[in-house]
Amino acid sequence: MSEYSAGRSGFPPAYLDRVGSSFTDFLAVAAPDLLPGRRPVPQMPVGDVTPHGTTIVSVTYEGGVLMGGDRRATMGNLISSRDIEKVYPADTWSVIGIAGAAGIAIEMVRLYQVELEHYEKIEGLTLSLDGKANRLAQMIRGNLGAALQGLAVVPLFAGFDLDAAPGTSPGRIFSYDVTGGNYEERGYAAVGSGSLFARNSLKKTWRPNLDADAATTSLVEALYDAADDDSATGGPDPVRRLYPIVYRVDAEGAVRLTDDEVAAIAKTITDERAAAEGQG
Repeated sequence: MSEYSAGRSGFPPAYLDRVGSSFTDFLAVAAPDLLPGRRPVPQMPVGDVTPHGTTIVSVTYEGGVLMGGDRRATMGNLISSRDIEKVYPADTWSVIGIAGAAGIAIEMVRLYQVELEHYEKIEGLTLSLDGKANRLAQMIRGNLGAALQGLAVVPLFAGFDLDAAPGTSPGRIFSYDVTGGNYEERGYAAVGSGSLFARNSLKKTWRPNLDADAATTSLVEALYDAADDDSATGGPDPVRRLYPIVYRVDAEGAVRLTDDEVAAIAKTITDERAAAEGQG
């Protein structure tokens, strides 16, 4: 250890001697108690007493990828929140959606955002999309102990691949399991309690090479179908002005659709179904 790193700067050695590009690795040395997976958890299942986020859906389209999530969080058989946000930009070219223990999931998202920003500052370049997916898998793996006690976090990750080969889709989706297993999905994916119903909906409405508008409608309709059959998934709520959060990621970067845009799509879906019910 050099005299400089010993401390005239006032910083502990870990802040000066580490040169790695992983902020999570740095935190594991400098302040391991700040990592979600390093904290002690009760040696008993605690999943039913903590808020959980539910359904996240992602679809590719010609030119990019979309991700959306409902607004409900549950705690056992209760609705703990009606307006939680479950989809976030990870960086300029990617988004992450959370399902599972809400508090740990949101903290993991914030740490992951810093992880990607730290890498870019240290290395001077953006991590590849595969590299981003692998970094997230490592963070999920670090939460395995808490997951076994009912505090699982199972995100969905998607982004625009800046290195996509000509003729291939630049929009890509990655799903995970609680052990950190990383799986690339084709076309569409869903996680959370309503994922089965969302995927069944997407089987009927999603097609390769959809344009952005058609893909957005397919995604919102999948969330609507999930809410129709899964009590833990919240549907569009025009009274409270609560609609799914939807992000679009393309060559221009990650952009959140406005509530008015999503509300218009949701209204079209409900009007069409109301008309169909009336004809039956």
